[in-house]
Amino acid sequence: MTDFTSRMASLLGAMRRERNGAVADAMRFYGRPYGLNYGVSLPTLRKLARAEGHDHAYARYLYLQEVRELRLAAFHIAEPVCVTPEEFPFWAEGLLNSEMAEEGAFALLSHIDCFAALFDAWTSPEADPLLRYAALMGACRTSRASAEWADRAVDVVSQAAAAESPAAMLLARGAAAMLSSLAARDAATHHAVVQALESLGTRPAEAYVRDELAWQLEA
Repeated sequence: MTDFTSRMASLLGAMRRERNGAVADAMRFYGRPYGLNYGVSLPTLRKLARAEGHDHAYARYLYLQEVRELRLAAFHIAEPVCVTPEEFPFWAEGLLNSEMAEEGAFALLSHIDCFAALFDAWTSPEADPLLRYAALMGACRTSRASAEWADRAVDVVSQAAAAESPAAMLLARGAAAMLSSLAARDAATHHAVVQALESLGTRPAEAYVRDELAWQLEA
């Protein structure tokens, strides 16, 4: 733990030197705010985090800190192979907002071996909207995506829209990105996306998904 503390202090020092208060003030995201936010740009944050190498225990330690830059860095430092279903609650608990959901999906979740299990758990009707969003965004990048997931993505949006959830449009953006990725893979997944879209209703979030996919499916 002492080693983690000194390593964290060094990393935090590097992050603080890249601080940008104007960027921090301009940030907008769905969910809870960070305890402390230096406004370090994502490209810079990623560069500093990747220089740390992979250390799963250290990543978990950073993820518990109340600092934006350390929490986001944790996704890059964690070992994807170490993320098992038993760890899902740990990463879910710390997912404060949409920025974390997006960066977690990009840097860590889309690379885990058990992503199918995560997608099933985090897109369930009982799951928090941020978890659903993270799963949708992770599905955009994982090589383990299934054509069967198209129906689940549409269900996520329809359920949020019907419940008039404040996260409905956020989930619509995630679903549109995921379905676009699926449709571009091969004929089978393209067909699955087309069929899934047929069940969408007319609420704003549902219309957004349909409109975003329309031009791509016609190409």
